[in-house]
Amino acid sequence: SLSAGLDLPGRFLFATLTLMTLIAILVFIEEAVYIYRKIPSSKRSIIIWINAAAPVISTTSCIGMWVPRSTMFTDFTAGIFFAIVIHKFLMMMIKECGGQKVLLRRFENGHFTISTGPCCCCCLCLPRVPITRQTLFWLKLGTFQFAVFRPVLIFLSIVLWTNGNYVLYNLSPKGPALWISCFIGALTLFALWAVGIMFRKVRILLKCKNIIPKFALYQFIVILNHLQTAIINMLATQKIIPCAPPLSSTARGSYIGQQLLIMEMFLITVISRVVYRRKYHDLEPPECVAEDPGDKKQTP
Repeated sequence: SLSAGLDLPGRFLFATLTLMTLIAILVFIEEAVYIYRKIPSSKRSIIIWINAAAPVISTTSCIGMWVPRSTMFTDFTAGIFFAIVIHKFLMMMIKECGGQKVLLRRFENGHFTISTGPCCCCCLCLPRVPITRQTLFWLKLGTFQFAVFRPVLIFLSIVLWTNGNYVLYNLSPKGPALWISCFIGALTLFALWAVGIMFRKVRILLKCKNIIPKFALYQFIVILNHLQTAIINMLATQKIIPCAPPLSSTARGSYIGQQLLIMEMFLITVISRVVYRRKYHDLEPPECVAEDPGDKKQTP
């Protein structure tokens, strides 16, 4: 078994990381109870979903650390959950503005700046798009498609993996892993782009709601769960991370990634509790709120 093959420092590390995961779960449960009691029902489920991202990723990483054969399923579970969280974060920003109707009234003459990351941060020549019901629909569709198509692609990957056709670290053009990964990457960029466009517009209005620290925590989860994991997997595939018998390079890279994620998600869970637990005042009515300097001011 895995525990029998560990030396004393290894067992201590595994025990410490497991304890951190359990603490993260308890912190989230306590926070969920607080949110359920104190937050209005219109925002309650969305905020609980967003707060659950870090402890869920920590839990799946802990299971993958103890049961190496489950890594495929735990990674996919975390990926599906976070795809839903990205959509929930966009919906949270709309809810914090008072809902879609109130947001449209607040920014009646406003425009979305679409030259933002991660897709078009260098395309400064792109026109600004008027804020209408239709543009809001396209932004919501940009995150909703990710929440729908990523689970479908992950299910397809699992089916191919059980049949022996899908190898996670085989990125040759003839294998399905490369094409599925590229397609998921493109869907991810479009979803993050939609969230970035909305955040750039509402960050000043929602500054009183601490939207900037909330967005920073969300960005950290994106970077650590996707970019960090991809870099470690790439280093392991190229044998830059050396093997340590009985672990191969890819298995050792997977262990390193899971252990880092547990520690990082533990810290994010604790910080999220501080950020989301604060009591915030409601925004002023739309007639009292001025637009950004670049937009026309709304006439009362």
